Amino acid sequence: MNGNASHYIYRVEWSPEDQEYVGLCSEFPSLSWLAKSDDEAFSGIRALVADVVADMERNGETIPEPLVDRAYSGKILFRTTAEMHRKLAIRAAESRVSLNRYLNGKLTSILG
Repeated sequence: MNGNASHYIYRVEWSPEDQEYVGLCSEFPSLSWLAKSDDEAFSGIRALVADVVADMERNGETIPEPLVDRAYSGKILFRTTAEMHRKLAIRAAESRVSLNRYLNGKLTSILG
């Protein structure tokens, strides 16, 4: 696999519309690969991305950096309504934690 293409985020989902598995790559949202089995969909999308990356390299194009290799600051600017902000602040206070800690706990419970 070319460059950091092996570091990209791949997933396979069932496509009810196509009645097949679809392989996807987060860094290349316009690419997909349909197959009868999940293993074939996974192999197919990885091979497709490798081919696209090789083509981009040959043409001198900028290749997307893998999401997992990027540096993150840990800061997220999040906008919501004043009412939602109030509700969240109340829940955090009732839990006796900062709003930041409260939101981190909720996100952790969602994402694991």
